[in-house]
Amino acid sequence: MYSGYTAHRDIVYGNGGGMDLTLDLYVPNNALRAVPIIVYIHGGGWSGLDKSWCPYPMRLIDQEYAVASINYRLLGQGGAFPNNLYDCKAAVRWVRAHAAEYGLDGSHIGVWGDSAGGHLAAMVGVTGDRPELEGDSGTPGVFSRVQGVCCYFPVTDFLYMVGPDPDNCPGAEFFGRIIGVDVAGGERLSAHLDKLAAASPVTYASADAAPMLLLHGDVDVIVSVVQSVLLYEKLWRAGADVRLHIVHGGDHLDYRRDPTDIPWHAPEIYQLEDAFFYRTLKGHERPRD
Repeated sequence: MYSGYTAHRDIVYGNGGGMDLTLDLYVPNNALRAVPIIVYIHGGGWSGLDKSWCPYPMRLIDQEYAVASINYRLLGQGGAFPNNLYDCKAAVRWVRAHAAEYGLDGSHIGVWGDSAGGHLAAMVGVTGDRPELEGDSGTPGVFSRVQGVCCYFPVTDFLYMVGPDPDNCPGAEFFGRIIGVDVAGGERLSAHLDKLAAASPVTYASADAAPMLLLHGDVDVIVSVVQSVLLYEKLWRAGADVRLHIVHGGDHLDYRRDPTDIPWHAPEIYQLEDAFFYRTLKGHERPRD
């Protein structure tokens, strides 16, 4: 058993649109071997929060995983899709390229995200073989494919969300901002359905997707549980390694609440997450007791 962790804060992992991109890296002390890494992508509606929001994966440091919590460009910083995805992929590449310096296992990297971060984590997981989506945010020439993805209540299909009348759907202006379309300035969202599709993880579902664990509450009124079901069905039909767990009574996370006071910290959720990352990042299933 290790004794605590060492925090390496504000590491610059790349540059996006002239802005330094940073991460905080937490490395377990006295680990017995090179440890797998979990890259955490915070939520906040693609427009808020930062790398200090990292309530979920930190408990896994006790199980000899490192955690890299990242900043990425937000909507007010030029972070419309695909720039935010470019940044997340650059973080994965940086962690892989520098793993040996910190005693980490760069061949076993997972990503984990909630809400908007869950969307970006899913995108990282389904686009590991898409060179056109690598971007130029940093550490070129290193592959960004990951070995496991955990998503909390992600958006997975923007076309489903905007419905049959995109120009008059609730939130049309916000959906436009997500893909860099100025609906408030008169652009029609319906003229950019290709961009909404390109930003949707369901578009890239294939058997080559990284193993994925989807968790979603059945009373989520911000991002319907249907969103995780849609991605689960697409990946399952494609032959991918995917698991879906519906959290009964689980709502969308309110970031103002104590993150321990929600169903996402129930013992059965921990068990699912522990088993998933053990299997995907440590090479085999956790032994039975």
